[in-house]
Amino acid sequence: MTANRGRSALLIALSVATVGGLALAGGGVAPASAAGLDWGVCDPAVKPLPGQQCAKLSVPLDYADPDGEQIQLAVSRIVSTRPDVRRGTLMVIPGGPGSSGVQRLAQKGAALAGEMGGAYDLVAFDPRGVGGSAKARCGLAEADRWMVTLRSWPGADGSIDDNVARSKRTAEACARTGGAMLRGLTTANQVRDLERLRQALGERKLSAWAVSYGTYVAASYAEKFPGRTDRWVLDSSNDPDPKRVARGWLEGTSRGVEDRFPDFAAWASHPDRGEGRLAQRPEDVRPLVLDLAARLDREPRPTGTTGVALTGTMLLQALQQALYSDDFFPAFGQLVTEALDPDGSPVLPRELAGALPDEAAAITVGVICNDVDWPRESVRGYRKAVAADRAAHPLTGGLSVNVTPCAYWKGGAVEKPVRITDRGPSNILMIQNLRDPSTPYSKGMGMRRALGDRARLVSVDHGGHGVYLGNGNACGDLAVTRFLKEGVRPAEDVLCR
Repeated sequence: MTANRGRSALLIALSVATVGGLALAGGGVAPASAAGLDWGVCDPAVKPLPGQQCAKLSVPLDYADPDGEQIQLAVSRIVSTRPDVRRGTLMVIPGGPGSSGVQRLAQKGAALAGEMGGAYDLVAFDPRGVGGSAKARCGLAEADRWMVTLRSWPGADGSIDDNVARSKRTAEACARTGGAMLRGLTTANQVRDLERLRQALGERKLSAWAVSYGTYVAASYAEKFPGRTDRWVLDSSNDPDPKRVARGWLEGTSRGVEDRFPDFAAWASHPDRGEGRLAQRPEDVRPLVLDLAARLDREPRPTGTTGVALTGTMLLQALQQALYSDDFFPAFGQLVTEALDPDGSPVLPRELAGALPDEAAAITVGVICNDVDWPRESVRGYRKAVAADRAAHPLTGGLSVNVTPCAYWKGGAVEKPVRITDRGPSNILMIQNLRDPSTPYSKGMGMRRALGDRARLVSVDHGGHGVYLGNGNACGDLAVTRFLKEGVRPAEDVLCR
């Protein structure tokens, strides 16, 4: 989600070593014309780059019945224009669950191609349930598909009664309507689909740049198909604990927001903000935002979106989104300023101004609920957890530990979650911001420990979600580019300041 920004001039020296075997031609290079896909023009809605091509890949709806019903996945590529230096295919694996790989390639393809200098064909696909690929539906009512209702924000007073009722209603609707397509929305199937795509491309091995949830997909692929991985980059990882998976990721957002908020507070109180300055000191920004949220919950404000009022919950959800990138700070600062002005008319972020499509809601809950069994705790247990979290982390208000539809999901986990281990080639580079609101650094260390000597970690002293080609840190960008182009990886974990 981060926008492209100019690189910082600050670099630190990296102690580097050539990764064993990676400097050799390991891509199993196949000419682009050999790919077993029918490439053509992309849907204009993708806003493709010049030269970006699109195709459809057929995969089984259910891999237990590989010759049964097939579904179509949207695939896209940008072909290397330098066959003399081309070494293989670099997969661009998006986050989510629910993000489009095809659109991410359109957004990042030009910058990535510039960094790679023709070393790779750049390829991405929309996971099942997303974008141009086959989709699932849950048949949810519109009121249950807003960002602040699909996510389990407690009531203004901390009540979770509405969350419990909505979670049950959502789980029942998905079970009634979703069918085999919804049950097929799993990380395990995305891994299998990626392997099918490798085969269709005619590549012996793949390289990858995976971001956010995509790092779990990429790590799972490396665990299942270690011999098919060439140079593997995990950008903004979370803890792959197989007993918790997305439940642990959700709990981590409380810590992530706390880690990141001081960056916004410093920005919002800086004298350069002029009339948009929210406070004189950084330490005054947090109570200002929390006090405003409390007032908006008591008395929601009309907004520029007809029929939609700004509540405190919506303000805190907008804050979470703003913390993803420094580029989003001005818009959130403006929202706060408008909400503080008695005569202002707050303009809602697009993500909060309407309900999500039913297909987007289905993928949002489907993967996380299908991947692992969530605890069937009592409502009393959830109330206790939410109360404690609201006191400890008021910026997330109990969201991180609240009940979700997964607590009432029908049928339990589709498959046993994969355990990420240190067994396999030492060909993985991790990169992680120190202050990430979505995949906190402390949670990313869970992935680092799991991979052991298979990986090296580049830590970046920066805030936001997504590092490579995302926050302008030249040190971090250089580390990833050198690894992907030259097979050169830090000899040990390093810090980019």
